[in-house]
Amino acid sequence: MELRLQIEPQFGATYEQQLTFTRAAEELGFAAMLRADHFVNTAGGDGLPGPTDAWVTLGALARETTTIRLGTLVTSVHFRAPGLLAVSAAQVDEMSGGRLEIGIGAGWFEREHVAFGFPFPPIGERLDRLEEQIEILTGMWATPVGETFTFTGRHYQLEDCPGLPKPFQQPHPPIICGGYGTRRTPSLTARFADEFNIGLAGVAATAEQFQRVRAACEELGRDPDTLVYSASTTVSVGATTAEAHRRVEAAGATLEEVNQLGIAGTPAEVIEHLHARAEVGAQRCYLRVLDITDLDHLALIAAEIMPHA
Repeated sequence: MELRLQIEPQFGATYEQQLTFTRAAEELGFAAMLRADHFVNTAGGDGLPGPTDAWVTLGALARETTTIRLGTLVTSVHFRAPGLLAVSAAQVDEMSGGRLEIGIGAGWFEREHVAFGFPFPPIGERLDRLEEQIEILTGMWATPVGETFTFTGRHYQLEDCPGLPKPFQQPHPPIICGGYGTRRTPSLTARFADEFNIGLAGVAATAEQFQRVRAACEELGRDPDTLVYSASTTVSVGATTAEAHRRVEAAGATLEEVNQLGIAGTPAEVIEHLHARAEVGAQRCYLRVLDITDLDHLALIAAEIMPHA
């Protein structure tokens, strides 16, 4: 299983902390570092020093790293107009030499939308907008140089868009879709995505959702094995269980919260946790770490878990 990292800078992180973390992850051999795209602390608290914009951050990280893949998990559909997102993502992909992954979703945290003036319509409309946004992203990127792209949807309209710049990766950076929806989510994934991710779910729920996505692919005539299947899980690892628990407390979380969303335990316990997800089809796992300043934690994961995942 390929191990990737997932961070939540909205809990409170500067750009420099994210850079230090990402460089350490690269040196330790992690395949990718994907960050959340949020504007308020989704777990409560002040989130000081305040949010860092995901795409500004990724552009900077793209120039200050060399091998680790970078991206969002995930960008909310209402945070950026689709044309703007297509330009931003293509530019970050070029700046990184083709290391971008773009996770995109319908958005879920109403309070941040209200706080920053983003629309937050009912879930049906958010999914409709997500579908149109992905159509625009892929349509702009696929438009031959010198030609224009026009799109007439219910929510977005583009007329004679030049569809520039083009991303480094062709036909486009990998698109990650995910979530727990039983109908629209599998359908959108089957139509557009390169990877399906389910976050912070138990083994049975992970298996069920993977199967729904596979069925949606088959219904559309797509080979289900052309998708990558991944899971996200919160981890706190220690040489002993007590050390893992201390890491949870140091991050300002509770053991109950972490064990609901993942696992706090020894390397052997975490490996067993990961293998259970691999057995139901997870090819990648995003390890969600709470304290990005704890680089010893990263080193422990790389040394004791990565070789056995």
